[in-house]
Amino acid sequence: MIQLSAAGKRFGPKLLFQELDWLVTARDRAGIVGANGTGKSTLLKVLAGIESLDYGSLTATRGISTGYLPQDGLTLTGRTVFEECMQVFSGLLAMEKELETLTQRMSEIDPESAAYAEVADRHHRLDGEFRARDGYALEAQVGSVLSGLGFGKHDWGRRTEEFSGGWQMRIALAKLLLQKPNLLLLDEPTNHLDLESRNWLEDYLKSYPHAYVLISHDRYFLDVTVNKTLEIWNQRVHFYSGNYDRYLAQKNERRTQLEAAYRNQRDKIEQLEAFINRFRYQATKAKQVQSRIKELERMEKIEIPPEEKTIHFTFPQPKPSGRKVSEFVDVAKSYGPKSVLRNVSFVIERGDRIALVGVNGAGKSTLIKLLTGSEPLTSGSYEVGHNVERDYFAQDQYKELNPEAKLIDDIFEVAPRSTQTELRNLLGCFLFSADDVFKPIGVLSGGERNRYALARLLLKPSNFLLLDEPTNHLDMRAKDVLLEALETFTGTVVFVSHDRYFIDKLATRVFEVSDGQVHVFPGNYEDYLWRKENPAALNSLPNAASEAESAGSNGNKSLTLVVASETSSAKTATDAQPKRMNPIRLRQMKERCREVEEEITRLEAGIAECESGLQTFVSAEETRRWQELLASRRKTLDELLAEWEEISQAIEAGT
Repeated sequence: MIQLSAAGKRFGPKLLFQELDWLVTARDRAGIVGANGTGKSTLLKVLAGIESLDYGSLTATRGISTGYLPQDGLTLTGRTVFEECMQVFSGLLAMEKELETLTQRMSEIDPESAAYAEVADRHHRLDGEFRARDGYALEAQVGSVLSGLGFGKHDWGRRTEEFSGGWQMRIALAKLLLQKPNLLLLDEPTNHLDLESRNWLEDYLKSYPHAYVLISHDRYFLDVTVNKTLEIWNQRVHFYSGNYDRYLAQKNERRTQLEAAYRNQRDKIEQLEAFINRFRYQATKAKQVQSRIKELERMEKIEIPPEEKTIHFTFPQPKPSGRKVSEFVDVAKSYGPKSVLRNVSFVIERGDRIALVGVNGAGKSTLIKLLTGSEPLTSGSYEVGHNVERDYFAQDQYKELNPEAKLIDDIFEVAPRSTQTELRNLLGCFLFSADDVFKPIGVLSGGERNRYALARLLLKPSNFLLLDEPTNHLDMRAKDVLLEALETFTGTVVFVSHDRYFIDKLATRVFEVSDGQVHVFPGNYEDYLWRKENPAALNSLPNAASEAESAGSNGNKSLTLVVASETSSAKTATDAQPKRMNPIRLRQMKERCREVEEEITRLEAGIAECESGLQTFVSAEETRRWQELLASRRKTLDELLAEWEEISQAIEAGT
């Protein structure tokens, strides 16, 4: 569909990428990754025809349609949400209007006349095309997409200008999905979506009939939506087959292979140079010396590109709190006549890492504000445990910062024992590099100040952290630093996030906020989804009564909390039946099984290569090298065969 040949692009004096050859085919599902500022969004704009190339060429198939969604900045006015989405079908709507006109004319013309036959023929052909293009289901299509992206039916009739910037971007995304261009180009499409909408978009893209290219800092989203990954790094675009996880594995493999090839070439160069230096001045060896000099000159030198800097930062641990960190008993919260939460009871214990999930407007932010104590309860009681120190990171946390202070000076006040190098490394992780660290906080954008506020919070954490959307405005490297810090954090964390990978890695329990109630699920988000999809497993587990009684509920049977936790009695009831494996875990094991089989095939080929190499004697050193390589490969093969057998048995038992 679209072909880039020797493509290159600059941004002012900075070269973003060069020598890019890429054919975008009709069924591509590609993700573009790379550090901030490497040119990901620019490449997407080149494909959309918004930006031109500085080098090379772009050719496209005639008649191809592209649809581009920027990160933000779109504003829609003048229509209702539903009308705005229906504008995508302007051609079909015109066709529908003509059909109505033709139907009216047919009712007025003599059925025996030639004019009637002409009108009827036109109506028949037009109706066939209208049906083929699913014209009678336009409203249903629009309703399905709007519902999937989080718009309730009461929102469909509202004017687009009534919505915030994030919701405006959802409307723009809905229009693109309904339009179904041949090439869909999405720049951070999940930025403004909650988890439920992201899950819906993942399923939608899996069945999308054409090609798409997207940029995302959501690892899980990339894993389930793309089968090709492009990395912009070191002014080059590198291609990898598979999703983000496969990209990471292949990148490590490529690096290992490149380093091995580099070492082998260096050995070869040293041998040639040693021969040249030894026999340079011997007339009898002049021909051989010249031959080796020419070989050196012809040799294409292998270069090892610099490694991307990986930052690890040790954050100070807080003083311990009591075992019980906080407790809700029959808590309710209302804003005037609107009830947000009612009859909510739960206990949070030391070391819990709790993810709050639920659709937008369900009450997640309200719940986290109640936990901070910044919002009063309407009814019920809230007790904070012994020695508990709360710290709250809000979506607008930057408003609490001193706008006059420079970043490096302000953060040094928080962590005076850290070196400036450590602090600059940390700021670099959160995308503040070079001279950015000397900027006053007041000149930063809202997103930049939020990023800085998060880095600042982590340097001096309390033992009970309440984080509302901490992953907003972070790239993958910053998310990894935050995740590593929170995984080693010895205090208690309650957080709201729309990043599936982040929740899966961090959460030990999931609190689902819905219909004014809070339902508690053990485990991470995968476990939560599995229990939601298998209500029989959930219903067989005990109710909240036991936890509520220990929480001081005095046996109140009307509690709305549902605690999904295994007990010995539940295990006894199910031990008699073979346990079906978590389908997500089963899929992961099957994927690993395929990877092991591929590795075994490669190792067997490598072993055959070693055996072949040992058949020809070159030198004692070369023979020793082949023997060591053969022994290493055989050992690795034995380990992989054992792993393959274990995984295969587990898969067979779990299905």
